[in-house]
Amino acid sequence: MIAVIVVRDGVLHAGAVEAVAECAGRAVLIGSATTTAAEQLTGYATELVLAETDATRPGACAGALAPRLAGEPIVVLPASPDGRDLAPRLAALLRRPLLANAARIEPHLVITVRGTHMQRLSPEPAFVATLIPGVRGALANVTTPPTVTTLAVDLELPGGPPDATCVAVLPPDAATIDLAEANRILGGGAGLDSAERFAQLAAIGASIDASVGATRVITDRHWIGHERQIGTTGVVVRPQLYVAFGVSGAVQHTSGLGHPDHVISVNTDPHCPMMQMADLAIVADANAVVGELVARVTQ
Repeated sequence: MIAVIVVRDGVLHAGAVEAVAECAGRAVLIGSATTTAAEQLTGYATELVLAETDATRPGACAGALAPRLAGEPIVVLPASPDGRDLAPRLAALLRRPLLANAARIEPHLVITVRGTHMQRLSPEPAFVATLIPGVRGALANVTTPPTVTTLAVDLELPGGPPDATCVAVLPPDAATIDLAEANRILGGGAGLDSAERFAQLAAIGASIDASVGATRVITDRHWIGHERQIGTTGVVVRPQLYVAFGVSGAVQHTSGLGHPDHVISVNTDPHCPMMQMADLAIVADANAVVGELVARVTQ
């Protein structure tokens, strides 16, 4: 098994470390400032291949990598935006099935998540898979430095799928960023009384560069899209700051939170699980607090 990690300006995005750990420390880093990214894998990586190139061309990257990955039966990418762009292109060129959104990857067993269901699959001997960020976790238990080699890639060689022309790379917008990549999240739960509250959370989030998430009961009501559901059957997140409004803290939700650096919870029930895990627990009506906050930030 080998991981393929797309790197932009030396940044390892969500799920990169876990994908490397799932592959026993073996990985190819492709993109820009890969040496910087490699340093962040100390303690996790055993064998690294660095391919310095343009990360905005997944088709060309797939064309350059496919011949070199042909001898690797299992190729794993994080299910991050870049990983989801590159994985199907690699699978097509390698003529292998793509097992997307996996929670566990082994040679003879892959567990994938499909909405609220988990599927146990017996894969073919060779396949490409994407690993859900935040599900596996990773421990820095490699005590020796990884072996590092470089790989020269030519994106102008024919063979890869055509790419769209990249006009510009814009900074991430908290309103639309993949929730797994968000550093700040405002979460709403069953304690909020209407879909309007989520529009208000979005207004608050825009003022502090935070994304909006929700519990399953909210997405089941269609007050917000399923892609904004936090939890084991939604998106697994790892924000620096998580502010929960009217979230009781069911295990399906909290298991998908990772370990935020700071947790603030607003709830009328001081004894609910979300309040117990909060660094700052505010006993109040979440609807009233959201209304007051939106009034302040939109003055």
